[in-house]
This record gives sequence, structure tokens and C-alpha cells, in this order.
Amino acid sequence: MVVAFHYTALRGGWGRPAHEVFPHLEIVTRYGWTGVEVFFLISGFVICMSTWGRSLGDFVVSRACRIYPAYWVAVLLTAGVVALWPQVRSVKNWDVVLTNLTMLQQGMGVWDVDGVYWTLFAELKFYVLFAIVVASGVTYRKCVLFCGLWTVASVIAPSAHIKLLDIWAMPLFSPYFIAGIAFYLMHRFKPTALLWGIVGLSLLLALHGVPKRVADNADGVVPTWPATLIIVFAFVLMALIANGALDRVQWRWLATAGALTYPLYLLHQYIGMTIIYGLRDHVPATLLVGALMAVMLGAAWLMHRCVERPLGKRLRTALLKGMEEMRRESAAPGAPGAGRSKGPAALRESLPLLKEPRRYDQPEPDRVGAAKSSDGA
Repeated sequence: MVVAFHYTALRGGWGRPAHEVFPHLEIVTRYGWTGVEVFFLISGFVICMSTWGRSLGDFVVSRACRIYPAYWVAVLLTAGVVALWPQVRSVKNWDVVLTNLTMLQQGMGVWDVDGVYWTLFAELKFYVLFAIVVASGVTYRKCVLFCGLWTVASVIAPSAHIKLLDIWAMPLFSPYFIAGIAFYLMHRFKPTALLWGIVGLSLLLALHGVPKRVADNADGVVPTWPATLIIVFAFVLMALIANGALDRVQWRWLATAGALTYPLYLLHQYIGMTIIYGLRDHVPATLLVGALMAVMLGAAWLMHRCVERPLGKRLRTALLKGMEEMRRESAAPGAPGAGRSKGPAALRESLPLLKEPRRYDQPEPDRVGAAKSSDGA
């Protein structure tokens, strides 16, 4: 959805309005940015699932190994392409590139090397917020409380005029993360009126933000109802998945497709638009876009096989070793707090026969830039 939006609904590398290049297709693909909202909805589900029964250290290692290896390579590749062919986007200086490698550039007021990276900062903020739950042990009750508190903060943020609250509450996108968490609780336990209430409220709050998102991503005035229908459909589909209606769908290619989405997302925008700029006068537009999508999928597969897998594995090993060293040093005799008497919680953990049984000991598997801002980049 996002790739189609960037290649066929933005001026990008075409040098003229996309509706002139794709007069019929653009009517549909101009709503492809909603793929970001769908991604956030899925993220809430998956992150809640993957943290159950895991420690905070495990969570940090898991997320770092998942998002950073491909991202580092994508930043360097994109920077190299736009430095050599700066027709679509240019790199001001290499300090910007180095800062982008942290994935924290937005917090420091530094431009993204590629326009899609803004969503990764939103995802990082979600990780930081949910880490509060993970640090204390993920439970049904804590997840529901987290959803409630985040919803309240998101509702208050727009009128509170407190920048820090608005930054962390993310009122435009928090409903998707929150609904995803509630859907996972339905999936793990069972649907209840409380969980449906969280989902229903999140859907209404999400739809409230749709007109602004449409305006941010459209060239001119366009209808908002198609974006509304896409969001509603995404919620309905997630509800079916959460409640087991699609359990029989076990197509093996879906796992491969899912693995390619992240590297495809990282690579496609400015590299793709630069290629479009170079070939637009030599290849028919439809053929160019189709071939470019195929090439980008191939590049995503190579990124997954040659970067994500091996580098992610090495990074995981190194980080786990560092975590283990930190735990060992903290528990060593003479370390601060090592000789203190055990409190009730620590005493309970040291007595296996008195330990409460838990159901979740086993860990489970693991703006698109506005049209205006993208055009002006």
C-alpha cells in the first residue's frame, strides 16, 4: 500500500502531478498511506505477543536486533544514492547521515535521510512506553491499565498544549497501537466486553484523526470516506484474526512476504523515486512502476537474507552476552545492594514451592511523509 502510494500518487520522481501520469490508478493509490495505520495496528498486537513472559532485557535485545541491522544498511544505501544523484533528495552533510543511524534523529530535530523513517520513531516511542509494562512483568491487568492510561493521555494531549505530552501520547496513532494490544488479549484469553470497549473507543478515536491524515497526504481536496473504509476494514480483519476466524489460513508464502515488508519499506522511497527520475522518459510509466516494485522486492529479499539474518544473529549474541555480564556483575558479592536482605518479592521467587503458577511462562514468537512534505523534500 505504501509503496504504491509513493510511486503512483506522489509527484516524486515524475516531475509532474501523479494524477496526470496515472489518471485512474492514482484515485485508488492516493490512500495507500493508510498502510502505516495498519502497520501500527499490527504492531500493537505483535509487540504485546512477543513480550509475554520475557524480561525487559530480552525485549530490548529482541527489538534492537529486529529493527537496526536492516535500517543501518538502508540509511547508508539511501544516502549514497541521493548523494550521487540528488535530483529527488539531497543529503545536506554526512553528520545528518550519522545521526540517522541512531534512529533518534527526529528527537534531535535532524532530517530523515528517507521520508519513511518518521514512522520508526513513532514505533520506538511505543516500545519505550510499553517497556514500562514489560519491566514490571506483562499481565492481562497491566496491559488493560496501560491501554486505559494511554487513551486518557491521548485524549487530553491535543487540548492540553503540552508539547512533551503530545510527543509521547501520539494522539493520531495511539488508537492503533492500543487496539492492537486489546486484540492480542482477545486472542490470548477471550473476547470480553471490556476488550471490545477498548477496541471500539480506539476505532472512534482513530476515525477522528482520519480527516487530518487525508489532508496531510493529499494534493488538494479529496474525499475522506475511502480512508475511513480502509481503517474500518483493517479493524474488522484484525478482529477476525484475534478471534480465530482465520486460523485455517496457513499459506507458507505469507511468512516470507511478512519478512520482506520491513526491508522493502526501508529501501523503496527515495531510491525508487531516483530510479523513476532517471528512467521516466525512456520507459512507460506503468511498466516502470511494475518493474521497479519487482526490483525492490528482490532487494528486500537480499537485505533479509544477507543482512537481517546474519547481522541480526551476531547482534543478538553480542547484546545477550552484554546483558548477562551486567546481571552477573550486579549479582556479584560486593556489588551495590548485593548484601541486602531479601524483600517479600525476592523471597517468594527464591521459594519455588510457594511460587504462584503462571499461564505465560512460555515466550511467544516474535508520516508515510505527507504528500506535500515529500514533494518538497
